[in-house]
Amino acid sequence: MYFVGIDLAWSVRNTTAVAVAEGDSQEASLLHCKSDLGSDQEITDFIDQCVGFTPALVAIDAPLKVPNETGSRPVDRRITEVFGQFEAGAFPANRSRWGGGVRGESVVQHLLARGFIHNPRLKQCDKRRILFEVYPHPAMVSLFHLDKTLKYKARRGRSYERRYQEYKRYQEYLRGLANSEPKLASYEEILAKEVSSLRGKGLKSYEDLLDAIFCAYVAYYVWYWGPERYETYGDEKEGCIIVPMTPWMKNRVHTA
Repeated sequence: MYFVGIDLAWSVRNTTAVAVAEGDSQEASLLHCKSDLGSDQEITDFIDQCVGFTPALVAIDAPLKVPNETGSRPVDRRITEVFGQFEAGAFPANRSRWGGGVRGESVVQHLLARGFIHNPRLKQCDKRRILFEVYPHPAMVSLFHLDKTLKYKARRGRSYERRYQEYKRYQEYLRGLANSEPKLASYEEILAKEVSSLRGKGLKSYEDLLDAIFCAYVAYYVWYWGPERYETYGDEKEGCIIVPMTPWMKNRVHTA
């Protein structure tokens, strides 16, 4: 079974990262990853090369269905309502933000043509070809048992030094997946990267790669556990986001 994570750039002017893992009910291993993909065709061709037409789950970090012209989707507001206490609220997605075209919707169409279905209601150990939307921030809070999100992304007023510290934490948490249930075997050649040597586009490319790997693990996690350990926010008409829901996270959310 293949598990694909896509950190999708909202514009073709920026590069997209894709990571592909293969696994079963015991563990998964990272097989392929690429952080410099451009067009929708390049992205889907790379996935074709890696998984062919075999069963696969594709977890995409990007809005995949955006019916609203302005404002935010109901699912974005709900994610913010539930996970805002962890600083993991969602950015508002609307069509006017991209001039009417939504990158995620375009990529979905390419994948549908390759036999995938867009379905946020996965069964345990589902053997179909399925794609769905994820959002790494609340997923990290849940899977890594965080009180607040990791601050590795570029933001106004956030220094490189602070970001480097958070990248090191991110690397350690990803290493820890080798001892989690389910397990993602360690891939030290990527996680050993000395981030303090990176800036600008080089650092952004590494960020995208780590996020794609994490999204691939999210796909594996929800496949392994099924509905027992994930929550679907939103609906198929206006947009859905799947969030892994560990027992620790479920308790935090329900008692907040």
